[in-house]
Amino acid sequence: MEYTLNRETNKIELHFEKSAYMALTDAQKSELKRAYLWSGKARAWVSRSTNNHYWAIETAKKLGFTDAGKVGERLSFAEQMERKADRAEARAERFEGYADNAEKRGASMQAELNSYRGDIAFFTQPIIAGHAGSQSFANRRARIYARYDKGFEEYRKSEYFRERAATAQRTADKEQLKNPVYLHNRIKECNATIKKLQERIVTREDNLYKLQQGAELKAWDGSPLTIEGQESGLNEALSKMEYELDKLAFFENALDEIGGVQYSRENIKVGFIVRIKGSGRCEVLSAGPVNVTYKILEGGAAGMVLTDPYAAITEVVQAKEKTAKVENPFVVGDILCKYYGMEAKNGVYKAYEVIKVTGTGVKIQPIAIENREPMPGKFTGEPMQKKVTKSKFSDFVGVYDGDWQLHKYEVKEAAEAV
Repeated sequence: MEYTLNRETNKIELHFEKSAYMALTDAQKSELKRAYLWSGKARAWVSRSTNNHYWAIETAKKLGFTDAGKVGERLSFAEQMERKADRAEARAERFEGYADNAEKRGASMQAELNSYRGDIAFFTQPIIAGHAGSQSFANRRARIYARYDKGFEEYRKSEYFRERAATAQRTADKEQLKNPVYLHNRIKECNATIKKLQERIVTREDNLYKLQQGAELKAWDGSPLTIEGQESGLNEALSKMEYELDKLAFFENALDEIGGVQYSRENIKVGFIVRIKGSGRCEVLSAGPVNVTYKILEGGAAGMVLTDPYAAITEVVQAKEKTAKVENPFVVGDILCKYYGMEAKNGVYKAYEVIKVTGTGVKIQPIAIENREPMPGKFTGEPMQKKVTKSKFSDFVGVYDGDWQLHKYEVKEAAEAV
């Protein structure tokens, strides 16, 4: 029994007779089905995986299959997308057919009861206990009601299949390739994968050179590395690199076709009002090298703060940069605290004393706490510099200890806590 890599589908295929399958134990059949699906079209068991076939190959070896190499020619990523669209188009038509049939069955099941609309006697006629004719009518009416209820189930099936058809049609129409955020994320993923493959290729080439020079190398599990194994790994990495570069070019071309990404940190500034895909009007809170953080200004999600790539921006509504400077509210001697349960009445959990103030920050030093109250001047640790910032989520202006806000301690807070 042999396994092959079909380069056209990028799947591992197991070709063997039904008798060989029947000879497998229940445990082996379960293991086979975890990694493979039966394909009537290929007349073979086909791997569930599409790129990383490690577990599919390990399963095949465990079941006694040997490597028969590769068959077919690899399709370009564009050709793969065309095939995917064609299959989606066929699915959409199939689901539409299922929906039509279910709708017809629903109408047929409800037709008999609908024919009695306006016949008050049919719906209100009382049933006389012990009367054969009356009981026969009751049984017939119950069957009509039951068929009517089943008709609703068919209508629900019809709605389900139409939703599936709509999803398949969106795939067939390649709607995702018109979404700049989707394309940006796919390009980002491709670049990350390419970087990892480049590192793997360099490692394999380095190992090969050392092995060819007579060095003895071992894998992470202590097993010896071989020239054959490194060459095989290098060829696999190069093949995957070719695939990822092809995919990257496809997504980059698709992004170019819809105008590319129009916005970046060069033309988006803090304070701008922009329109974000799926979020409406938003205020830009920060503009990083790759992503923009914004606050939603309208709708049920108003006030939420989210982060997206610049590709999510569809329009600049108001290009007014916010240049308000964050004022430093602290002076030397202030005590900044973190409270139990985040409330002053619960007592102080951690405390720091401000020992120096600059235009944009403070130098603070931890102090002792006794009876859940800070002890000014009793330093317990080394000083640290903190920048004064404004929270993106509230009106808080101050400094943080990790993710915790440090609030200024006041004597009245201690009095209230007593």
